[in-house]
This record gives sequence, C-alpha cells and structure tokens, in this order.
Amino acid sequence: MPDFRRLAGNFGGVAIVVALLLGVTFLPADNSLQEVRSTGTISACVPATYPPLVTGDAEKPGIDIELLKAVTAHMGVTLSLNINDAIGRDINPRNWALNRGNCLIIAGGVVDSNLTRSFLETSPPYAKTGWAVISPKPVTDLKGLNAGVLTLVSGLDRIGLANLLRHSETHLQIVRTPEELAAGIADGSFDVGVTEALMASHLASDNKWSVAWMPPELARYNLVFGLWKGDMTLKHAIDAAFADLTADGTIADILARYAGAPLN
Repeated sequence: MPDFRRLAGNFGGVAIVVALLLGVTFLPADNSLQEVRSTGTISACVPATYPPLVTGDAEKPGIDIELLKAVTAHMGVTLSLNINDAIGRDINPRNWALNRGNCLIIAGGVVDSNLTRSFLETSPPYAKTGWAVISPKPVTDLKGLNAGVLTLVSGLDRIGLANLLRHSETHLQIVRTPEELAAGIADGSFDVGVTEALMASHLASDNKWSVAWMPPELARYNLVFGLWKGDMTLKHAIDAAFADLTADGTIADILARYAGAPLN
C-alpha cells in the first residue's frame, strides 16, 4: 500500500495534466474567423445614435462606424450593422438582449472594464473615457452647483461618481438623453452637466462650452469593441487589423475628423 501511495503522489499531478489536455480536445472548435471568411461579412451591433461614436449621419457616421469600416475593409470583408437601441440605455449590458446570432462585434460605447471582460473579449483600445464635466464657462469647484447628470454608458464607476458629487454638495438631477442635458445647461437649469467624456466633448463642441475631466479619483477606461467569449481567431484577426491601421495613421485620422474627439 505505501508503494501505491508513493506512486500516486509521484504521478498524480501528471495524470491531472493529461486529463486536462484530453478535456481540451473535446471543446468546440473556434471557427469564428472561418465563418467570417465564408460569409464575407462581419455583423456589428451598435446603438442608433451615440455621438461622436455613432451619429446616424451617412456623411459622417461616427468614430466607431468608421473604425469598423476600416477594420473590415482591411480584413477583406464587408460590414453589416444591426441597430440595437438598448446598447448604452440600460445599466447592465446583459440586458441588451444581444447574442452571436445578432452580431459578432458590439460597438458604440463599450468600456473595457471588469464587468465587460466577464462576458466579452475586447479589441485593442482606441480612446480613453471616463466622467467629464461641461459648462458654459470653466468651473473649478462643483460645491453647491446644480448639475444635470447623464449616465448612458455602462461600465463607468457610477458609485464613485455619486459619492464624489454628494461630498461636493452638488445638487443633482438625473436626465435621460443628451438633448435633455444640453437643454438644461442652455436654459440655466443646470450650472454644469456631468456625463461620459466623449459625449461631454461632443456636446461642448456643438455648443462652444467648456469641457474637462472630472477629478482623477474617478477611474478612466479604454473604449473598445466587444467580441464573444471564445471567438479568439476572429479577435486575433481584428487585433492585427488594428495594429496595421494604427501604424499607417488610419485610426488617428478617423479620430481627428470628429469634433468632440477624445479628451487629452
């Protein structure tokens, strides 16, 4: 019996590794890139509008739409857009009712956060985002101000934002649309507006307002595209396209074409 126990101790680890390797052979094959090559199309789920990422303007469709067109063209396939109004309109991305049948890529405000990575693969980042403040004139202190707050993009730190504004003794009013936020600032109902940085930059550019990052204790995140877990061959192809488009300046040119481009 002691000899058996010694053998089990010596070879038990090896047996576990062999079992894991055998288990891997039974996992479904990753055919995601092969499927794209066979159909010649990549489908992407995007919101109807989320300027400057998605504008709904055919002449200037938005940063994310132009990036998707550049990536798919570089891969030699066409782009198919699937509009989904739930993207960014609900706090929890799991409630966006998306699946692989709807699209292979999710874009239009996907933040690279722990929550996102819990159910999606992510593309390389192309811009930074976080919370920003807009106002007719620059502000240095939020204390006592009336603030309209728009929180469409999921993945940002809403609890941290709420705590900071509460400690600043800011008077909050939650709004549901960019138009409502802009109207409140324009008519003086709000001294400032607080929202996601690219949206803030876009509204500030349209109205010639001031825009700035919220204090650095609020985390900033990378903007990315989302892909389904396990679609690694497709992810590697998209990563390679991003690398080439970054090297030849295409991505920088797209970002520069949009007023309300990412904050420095």
